Amino acid sequence: MPNIKPVSDLRNYNDVLQDIDVGRPVFLTKNGRGLYAILDIREYEKINATLKLVTELVKGERSGLEQGWLSADEFDDMDG
Repeated sequence: MPNIKPVSDLRNYNDVLQDIDVGRPVFLTKNGRGLYAILDIREYEKINATLKLVTELVKGERSGLEQGWLSADEFDDMDG
């Protein structure tokens, strides 16, 4: 169940921060609409690492499609 609170609850920010944990962000709303998400720093770092990995995988796939793929033997020959 999502942890949703009005942004006005930040007046008691210690209470809001206590509800945050890995996999349990707090979503802050204003006038019933989502405005902010507060994440545990470990969750933030995990998301960033995942985004970087996916970006690099997309670059690799694009390179393979544009420049061609190497076979395992061709790759082994490049090793030296």
